[in-house]
Amino acid sequence: MSFLLENQSSLHSKGGLGVATLSALYGAILLSSMFLPPILIKRFGCKWTITGAMGCYVAFFLGNFKGSWYTLVPTSVLLGLGAAPLWSAQCTYLTVLGTSQARKAGKLSKDVVNKYFGIFFFIFQSSGVWGNLISSLVLGQTPNKEFFSEDQLKSCGAKDCLMSTAASTNITQPSQKLVYTLLSIYTGSGVLAILLIIMFLEPIDDNPPSNEGKKSPPLWSTLLSTFRLLRDKRLRLLIPLPLYSGLQQGFLSGEYTRSYATCALGIQFVGYVMICFSAASSLCSLLYGKISQYTGRAVLYALGTVTHLSCIVTFLLWQPHPAQMAVFFILPGLWGVADAVWQTQNSVLYGVLFERNKEAAFANYRLWEALGFVITFGCSKFLCVSTKLYVLAGVLTLAAVAYGTVEYMESRNPHPPPAAGGRDQADEEEAQTQM
Repeated sequence: MSFLLENQSSLHSKGGLGVATLSALYGAILLSSMFLPPILIKRFGCKWTITGAMGCYVAFFLGNFKGSWYTLVPTSVLLGLGAAPLWSAQCTYLTVLGTSQARKAGKLSKDVVNKYFGIFFFIFQSSGVWGNLISSLVLGQTPNKEFFSEDQLKSCGAKDCLMSTAASTNITQPSQKLVYTLLSIYTGSGVLAILLIIMFLEPIDDNPPSNEGKKSPPLWSTLLSTFRLLRDKRLRLLIPLPLYSGLQQGFLSGEYTRSYATCALGIQFVGYVMICFSAASSLCSLLYGKISQYTGRAVLYALGTVTHLSCIVTFLLWQPHPAQMAVFFILPGLWGVADAVWQTQNSVLYGVLFERNKEAAFANYRLWEALGFVITFGCSKFLCVSTKLYVLAGVLTLAAVAYGTVEYMESRNPHPPPAAGGRDQADEEEAQTQM
């Protein structure tokens, strides 16, 4: 999946089709994040929202078999509309499941939910290992002998700007037969995943007993719940966290793979480099899920912040060269160590702080994360890599300060008022806004 998204502009460059596909995709994700997740989850439940959304991914794979304006743009819009509900439903499912298990075991819900998210992201990020390994092995069949001059190498890394051609010329396109092979593997895996979810994923009841017999909120109320939750000061302060999450993922999958790995080593190394990132993020996600109950989330956020700031400084100072092969793999590994913090702890934080409005909270999270991807994609051709790194450092610093403020607010009010059965959704939101 990551191969398709990262290489749309290269695989379908004729007439700007690849760029149009990505634009339609991220635009649909933003639109979907604003409205769809609460409605679909309330109407169909988490299981069937996940099932339907994954069908959108399979449709996108099929659309790539015959790349044209009539197949790629509609399926990319469909993928974008399904992405936000998929992630919101997954996070809601894990939060409800973890909270329910915590009550049965007499444990703190945040500890159990953290453990569940750690396991989930361990499995999710490990897919990056297998996915990149498959794409590297399949695409590695393309004859590829690339030699880069010292002049070309000087324009790699943080010095790569719009006027630089090294990163874009050091690319050998795979044959159409190999692309079809890769698409067939992705499509088959997607269909298998849908069947497994239908057969084995148990539906969950997100309505507490106190809500039984109560009239469901009107459609317009559910539709606007994503925006209404922004009245909560804590949610507004947390906006830089998902924004940075989108920016940093976009930087590694877009800028690092192009301006560092591809520019200095060649496209055949991109998959192997990204395996290091996925493996580190996967293992650390599992680790953080287990140790967070002992360290607390603030320690993990501090670790992620320091690690990413150190990597950003290194990216600014480092001049990539094929002779420094190990560095190309170590840096994505360190990036993955911090990425695991954002993936696990952000989801847990939103699920715990906004437990009564999980669907709207996770929809907000995906909205701002998607905006981070859009900004990265939109500025990709107009800013030097060094400028993007400075922006990353600034947003990360802002996110750390804002997160610290929310933790301080929570420490002053550690026990939020419980949701009373007789209060409606508007009353609950008003109570949260005043916190």
